[in-house]
Amino acid sequence: MLLPLSLLPFAASALAQAADFQIPIALSTLADIPLLGFGTWNLDRSNASEAVSLALRAGYRHIDGAAAYRNEDLVGKGIADGLAKAGLSREDVWITSKLWNDHHAPDMVARGLEKTLSDLNLTYLDLYHMHWPVASSSSGNKISYVDTWKAMIALLQTGKVRHIGVCNFDPEQLQTLLNSTTHPPSVHQMELHPYLPQTEWLAFHKAHDIHVTAYSPLAGTNPTYSPGEPPQLLNNTVVLKIAKDRGCTAAQVALAWGNQQRIEENFATRECELEDGDYKALEELGEKFLHRYNNPSGAWGVPLYQGLEDA
Repeated sequence: MLLPLSLLPFAASALAQAADFQIPIALSTLADIPLLGFGTWNLDRSNASEAVSLALRAGYRHIDGAAAYRNEDLVGKGIADGLAKAGLSREDVWITSKLWNDHHAPDMVARGLEKTLSDLNLTYLDLYHMHWPVASSSSGNKISYVDTWKAMIALLQTGKVRHIGVCNFDPEQLQTLLNSTTHPPSVHQMELHPYLPQTEWLAFHKAHDIHVTAYSPLAGTNPTYSPGEPPQLLNNTVVLKIAKDRGCTAAQVALAWGNQQRIEENFATRECELEDGDYKALEELGEKFLHRYNNPSGAWGVPLYQGLEDA
């Protein structure tokens, strides 16, 4: 679950209150992925390094970046600074990045990784995603991912990537990929929040042993998203009532919903335990306000998210 810069003070406060919080050492397996990650989308040239450094000092142990964010050089400086000031080593944190659409050609995949590692000043990534099932070139955009995935599998043999995954696939695309490989994605990162619960889609991943991470867990708070309907999740009266009843913030309620299977492990929401009725009320938000914020299919001229509940 990836969080924005605005939640840094919240995370630092939660860590200070959680005396039994322990930092995982030598992260290497999917079970080691820290439950909360710090997302670096929209960190600009003025604040990216300091924000990432502060995130690590505040307690985050998962930094999520991407070539498309155009800030990985500054994110890398922030990682180095944060590790030094927090007394951590590279092995104490989980670093994720993503291959952009313009590097989907098989002979471009390794180059994309090398550029990311160079910008981040790292020797390896814990997780490398295919950002979209879309290949972009001077001739336009098209759905293309099978050959790209084969090239990504080869990266595992280099020792520069420990796990590979995908983002933003729909059911047909993921099934096609599974049918085309003996190495399924370890992780699928997708938009996930009470307005977009995707319950059946999550069940598919569980059945196929594919780990899911959520981006935009607070729904429409990202400034990139268009304002308007539905109402902001953190201002929704249902969320605010639950927050008041449980002595939590609205953000903690949203995160506790997303972490309902692992809430006891979550340093940021262990002080915000929801009851069955709360989950039911939040489930009804998805039925009433079903909404996906991040859908570039129109701008890119390609079909995305086909067969999902909001399609």
